[in-house]
Amino acid sequence: MITVTLYTKDNCSLCDTAKEDLAALQDKIPHNLALVNIDEDPDLKAAYGTRVPVVQVGPYVVEAPFDRRKLEMTMAAARDRAEQIEGDPKYAKRKERGSKVTGADRLAHFFGRHYLAVLNLIIFLYVGLPFLAPVLMNAGYPGLARPIYSTYGAVCHQMAFRSWFLFGDQPVYPREGAGMEEYVSYEAATGLSGEDMLAARRFIGDEQIGYKVAFCQRDVAIYGAILVFGLLYAATGRRIKPLHWMLWIAIGFVPIGLDGFSQLLSQIPNWSLWEYRESTPLLRTLTGAIFGFTTAWFGIPLLEESFQDVRVQTASKKARLEGSKKQ
Repeated sequence: MITVTLYTKDNCSLCDTAKEDLAALQDKIPHNLALVNIDEDPDLKAAYGTRVPVVQVGPYVVEAPFDRRKLEMTMAAARDRAEQIEGDPKYAKRKERGSKVTGADRLAHFFGRHYLAVLNLIIFLYVGLPFLAPVLMNAGYPGLARPIYSTYGAVCHQMAFRSWFLFGDQPVYPREGAGMEEYVSYEAATGLSGEDMLAARRFIGDEQIGYKVAFCQRDVAIYGAILVFGLLYAATGRRIKPLHWMLWIAIGFVPIGLDGFSQLLSQIPNWSLWEYRESTPLLRTLTGAIFGFTTAWFGIPLLEESFQDVRVQTASKKARLEGSKKQ
């Protein structure tokens, strides 16, 4: 016997008519009727609010407006299809999975509802842990701090002259080439050459200079901005629409690309396209933050659309099974 799911809502005359039509077809096409009131679940209401009544039977979906004749044709097609594939092992497994709410269903529904909180927590830890490294160094626990530096060194260059410093005389120690005369330069503060990239990567700091954050300035800005958008998206009830991909490229990629590549190409030894250029902490932070924010603006709302489908599917299955028990 086929199962027919009718999505309804309160005070819906068309829904009442659909119930009557299905009841009239019971003798002709026997079926189990599952009534799902979308007003009882916000995800179902968002998905079906303007479409009810909606009838789903097997792979077939009928949306209003429809009449008894269309219902009969759809149900007959679903019945014939079920009879044809009745002996198929894959169909039997799908039918068995569809007859109960599994642990995977519960996990999918939970993660579909709470993915944003999980994502924000992960990003918070990811961008926050690099700040713990200088805190531990300053507190006298280098054995705990160095694994953090090593771990983040796999994903970030950690150049001291392009990193933030805590507990020292200055928050930054830019290279002389940056032209920031208001700060003591990296070369003057450390006695190291600004051209020795390996030494700049290895240099963590000391009591006077302070200790560097395990993420460079640009990476801090990128992931910090992603976190800011994630929190803003949660605070607005996930109502922000995704940023158009062309704006994402124009606003997000172009500034960070110009800042980063113009610096890189100007510093190639014995071959440069233009005058030597070293970016500043402000530019790295600004372009990184714009890139991170626009990337999150583009990606997180699209992620929400995917998880909304998961929530609707799991909520529909749960409501359908509960609706079948009530009949």
